[in-house]
Amino acid sequence: MASMRDIKRRRTSIQSTQQITKAMKLVSTAKLQKARSRAEDSKAYFNCMYQTMTSLLAKAGNLDHPYVKSNGCEKKAIVVVTSNRGLAGGYNSNIVRLITGSDFKKEDVRIYAVGGKGLELLKHRGYEVVADYSEIIEEPVYDDAKVVATRLLDDFAKGEIGEIYLAYTFFKNTVSHIPTLMKVLPVEAQEAEEGEEEANAVDKITPMNFEPEEEEAVRLLVPKYISSILYGAFIEAVASENGARMQAMDSATSNAEEMINDLELKYNRARQGAITQELTEIIAGAEAIG
Repeated sequence: MASMRDIKRRRTSIQSTQQITKAMKLVSTAKLQKARSRAEDSKAYFNCMYQTMTSLLAKAGNLDHPYVKSNGCEKKAIVVVTSNRGLAGGYNSNIVRLITGSDFKKEDVRIYAVGGKGLELLKHRGYEVVADYSEIIEEPVYDDAKVVATRLLDDFAKGEIGEIYLAYTFFKNTVSHIPTLMKVLPVEAQEAEEGEEEANAVDKITPMNFEPEEEEAVRLLVPKYISSILYGAFIEAVASENGARMQAMDSATSNAEEMINDLELKYNRARQGAITQELTEIIAGAEAIG
């Protein structure tokens, strides 16, 4: 059994750690309130933009435009959205696992990292990191998303990448965060799903008139579409990160409390054992003198 001094030292150490986890939980909770509000406000626009673009292309027919067809390059760009700090449970590792567990060949993947943790983990696993936008995730704004979107479209136009994917954490609610991998380019037109009503199916395939021409409209809309999708993902990721960190710190605080209680019990037992031993020695000494 450990000595009372060792137990007391360990208990003091855990109490200090518990104070830190409590403080981090409070900070994450405060940040989550703001981030959740932004995520909920942007969610409708995020979803509407994605659905509008896919619906628009479904009604436009077969367009001869580079944004809606493959350019022949096998390289896949993945915008990986993680955090710059740890202590958030499985938040970062879940995103990395989403990529490493996919069917993509490592040599065909080019990583555009938004967040230092994802960059470090994927680089360590041998993935090619071509851009680092880690500072963006601290306080994302729409202009940051435009910068990333411009780089992606330039690389796509040069033929350096053939497909663009986005790996981020979808914020469902405070306790539920879903790692998501979605394809953003080439834009794939949605087909009428099985089981839809006939009227809805007919509406989906009704031709659409464009002003200006179809190709020009797509050229103008797709950059805005990608910027909006990226910005929405950044906002969702920030909310998910703070939610995950709040849960992780809450669990750490609870675990610390259990450990402290266990050490209190061990300390009391050791103290009682020491007192009993002292009494035994006193009685034995008195008997020896008598």
